[in-house]
Amino acid sequence: MRLERNMEEVEQSREQSLRSSAAPACCSSRYGLALLSCYGFFVVFTLRVNLSVALVEMLNNTHQSITNHSCSVCPAHDTPPRPVHNHTANVYDWDSVTQGWILGSFFYGYIMTQVLGGYLASRFGPKWVLGLGVLVTVIFTLLTPVAADLGAGFLIAVRVVEGIGQGVIYPAMSTMWASWAPPLERSRLLTITYTGAQLGTVVALPLSGEICFYLDWTYVFYIFGIVGLLWFILWAFLVSNSPETHPRISEMERLYITTSLKKELSSSARIPWQAIATSKPLWAIIVITFCFDWTFFTLLTLLPTYMKDVLGYSIRQNGILSALPSLGSSLISLVAGQLSDYLRETCLYPTTIVRKIFSIIGTIGSGAFLVAAGYTGCNYVLAVALLTISTSLGGANSAGFLINQLDIAPSYAGILMAITNTFSTIPGMVGPVIARSLTRNNTFEEWQTVFYIAASLNVFGAVIYVAFGQGSVQSWAVNVEYAQKD
Repeated sequence: MRLERNMEEVEQSREQSLRSSAAPACCSSRYGLALLSCYGFFVVFTLRVNLSVALVEMLNNTHQSITNHSCSVCPAHDTPPRPVHNHTANVYDWDSVTQGWILGSFFYGYIMTQVLGGYLASRFGPKWVLGLGVLVTVIFTLLTPVAADLGAGFLIAVRVVEGIGQGVIYPAMSTMWASWAPPLERSRLLTITYTGAQLGTVVALPLSGEICFYLDWTYVFYIFGIVGLLWFILWAFLVSNSPETHPRISEMERLYITTSLKKELSSSARIPWQAIATSKPLWAIIVITFCFDWTFFTLLTLLPTYMKDVLGYSIRQNGILSALPSLGSSLISLVAGQLSDYLRETCLYPTTIVRKIFSIIGTIGSGAFLVAAGYTGCNYVLAVALLTISTSLGGANSAGFLINQLDIAPSYAGILMAITNTFSTIPGMVGPVIARSLTRNNTFEEWQTVFYIAASLNVFGAVIYVAFGQGSVQSWAVNVEYAQKD
């Protein structure tokens, strides 16, 4: 007990010293990395979701007619007709089954490279693993129109490869921040990074529709692909794997980062697989991530369907309204990041408590508003408002369990993120399929069942995380007889 108290006193003294010697955030390399990473995740998610909009325009008139004139439960919202532009892009006779395979094929590639990405990033450095993963996605996005002309099978193959490229990104990003994020700024830096994902969705959904209308569907892939190429050039020239290898970082900032992290990182090249596999805090993260991503992927994939088939919104209205939840989520994410670090640094709340508070808000809060949305009937404004609040509250998870791998094992954060993402990809593959099978008739009662399932999983995940989650570095994650105490 005396040894533990001495360790806590040493840790508190160290944190007080770090607070007083923290390098300024303005014009710093670590915040520059956060902004460029935000741009990177913006690119990643525009390339992930743009196909869902472009696919509507890729179908021939028969399929479009079926799509646009299907009846909804609520009265349709009429919009003024827009002039028809003459497009030269090809269209295709793909049935609904083929469309489902095209949209879902991304996740079959995505699940394949999670652990590999974490391993490569920890072994060779995260910069090029992440950069090349995005570059692969960009290249095959630019090839999408050619693949579509060759046939649905080629397009499916292209989407699988894009998933393979994106599979390494989250694990590599976690590995990068393990070397760059001071513990007391961790939430702020990572929420800035991951906000790019929501912003990418916010921009891609409505903008893809406008690009399809004013140009044609092929330009959706060309324009977003070029934006991705620009990001890769900036990443290649401006980013380094660690503060020690960065050519432009100030000495003050380098010392601040390395000093704050030196008691958290392991210098051992051996990965403690057995300890990782039996870690209760890690399994708590896996469970809550799996449960929340069931809700996330269900809404990401089926919210446009709910808007159209139940609430009666047109495809054009759909893009704007479907983007609202992602916009709200990005704003909540940024606020949560700032607030969580304030609670830890200024109010001296333990990291464990802070992570659990924001995870409860992001899961149980999100689930409650989702269930409420199922009982709004044809009250369009209230339904959209509740769905937006539900998804927005999910942004609080960015300061909760979503970055908890860096708390419990910063040296192996990429590996842990890869394991977590592998499990969390499963809901993306099966959740929407199950949800769609339960809503064959698109009745309110059917959708209420879908929302109840998602909310129940959120509650279950939160309970497991509150019971077993931790916010301190685990003993197996360092190669010295020391572990950071909360």
